[in-house]
Amino acid sequence: MAGTNAATAGTPSPWQRLGAASGGANRWVVLAVLCVSLVLVALDATILHVAVPSVTEDLRPGPIELLWIVDAYPLVCASLLILFGTLGDRVGRRRILLLGYGLFGVASAIAALADNAQVLIAARALLGIGGAMIMPATLSILRQVFPDRRERALAIGIWTAVAAIGAASGPVLGGFLIEHFWWGSVFLINIPLMALILPLGRWLLPESRGSADGPWDVLGALMAAAGVLGSVLGIKRIGAERHLLDAQALVPLLLGAVLLVLFVRRQKRREHPLIDMRMFSRAAFSTSVACIVLAMLALVGLELIAVQYLQLVLHLSPLETGLRLLPLTFAAMAAGATGSYTLARVGPRTMVSLGFLLTGFAVLLLTLMGQQDRPVLLTVGFILLGFGLQTTLFAAYESMLSEAPAETAGGAASIGETSYQLGAGIGIALLGSVMNAAYRPGLVSVPGVPAADSAGAANSLGEAYQIAAGLGGPAGAALYAAARHSFVHGLHVTLLVSAALLFAGAVMALKLPRVMDCGASEDAEPVRLPAQAKGDAARPTPVEQAG
Repeated sequence: MAGTNAATAGTPSPWQRLGAASGGANRWVVLAVLCVSLVLVALDATILHVAVPSVTEDLRPGPIELLWIVDAYPLVCASLLILFGTLGDRVGRRRILLLGYGLFGVASAIAALADNAQVLIAARALLGIGGAMIMPATLSILRQVFPDRRERALAIGIWTAVAAIGAASGPVLGGFLIEHFWWGSVFLINIPLMALILPLGRWLLPESRGSADGPWDVLGALMAAAGVLGSVLGIKRIGAERHLLDAQALVPLLLGAVLLVLFVRRQKRREHPLIDMRMFSRAAFSTSVACIVLAMLALVGLELIAVQYLQLVLHLSPLETGLRLLPLTFAAMAAGATGSYTLARVGPRTMVSLGFLLTGFAVLLLTLMGQQDRPVLLTVGFILLGFGLQTTLFAAYESMLSEAPAETAGGAASIGETSYQLGAGIGIALLGSVMNAAYRPGLVSVPGVPAADSAGAANSLGEAYQIAAGLGGPAGAALYAAARHSFVHGLHVTLLVSAALLFAGAVMALKLPRVMDCGASEDAEPVRLPAQAKGDAARPTPVEQAG
């Protein structure tokens, strides 16, 4: 049957024999291995942010080099998700995952020992390639190992909670490492974990692949990679420059959009496409993808602004900022842990809509933030925000993956992860632009401050602080106060725009199915774990029994 292949035969390890003796219960051990993989990938997306000042001081990169040190990893990772997700469907998801493990470990060592900016940029790009191999493979293997939708819902809940832990723990762990060691330690911690997980993955993870009919569309894969790279790069540039007509943003964005359109047309015409575009004709699949984009748009944009507020307005250290965001992480973990129970009882439509509504109300609550620290308000707001967004992401991912045929699990997973990355990029660009538009007017004419200094202060709150310190006296104090007031005003406007988008998401989610159809995912034969392949070889399949 197209969709799964048994693992290659061979002498089972003690771990595999233990799994076979327990009736295949080691699928939960497989989930644990996949979750550790995901933590590392998600962690590396955020852990470097707090290390940027130390990297700048040590390596002395130029402005463009510093930008690429930060952005090389997410850009490369996002652009290659479709390529490696669909390649895994053809050559084996486990094989791609193990190669990703090895590359991630090697790239981490190169990054930790980099003595110049160029080497660090190259290492971050290699990390992005490894991450693109790992991310869709974890979700597609999960889809195969858990063919029962109820169990899969629980597994996806754990998977999404772990992703939240990894992303949110990055600033905390990074802050701790930077305070006690050198900046390379944020990469060095990957190596022992990869040294452990590579042999574990080789012993425990099942091999599976989709239908191998027809040649793999190399040109289509490259078109998708270049299209996503151009789109994400353009969106990030708009977010950085706050100017839609900036050529450095507009050119890659337009080229990326054109390539993606051509990619879609090519896939529709091919007999054996990389991605079956008919999946998007299913309302549940297309709506789930749109909900992932919108949820990530809100989450990443709000987290970026929240970090700036905590550090620049409340003057918290990077470590203190990370600790303040921990309630959001714990709430996301709770939402993931209870997600399968909730989904089975209320269904995808209600769960995603309520998640968006809860997040929207949390954002409205956070508009009560001001220039003074209100820790109780922030904690409550972050808890509601984390629980609501994770509820939305969990139900959307589960619906998307369950709607996709098992043989195209890698392609479907790559679509979900690409949507995740696109939503994050759009969130930074859109909400950052809203924030900037609301922040600038308050600094146009500050009493006693020259026009040139006011214009410079309008670029960012951090730059405003530097200019105010240079001015000193009453003019500096006036500029400092005006900048803080304008930033908080811009924060409130941005939160209101976010709330409107989230409430629109709640309406959009009404297109999802009302109930969780547990029979929809039983069209594929369950994949055999390595431990079961040998012992089950002589047993008749359900099809043979029926015949």
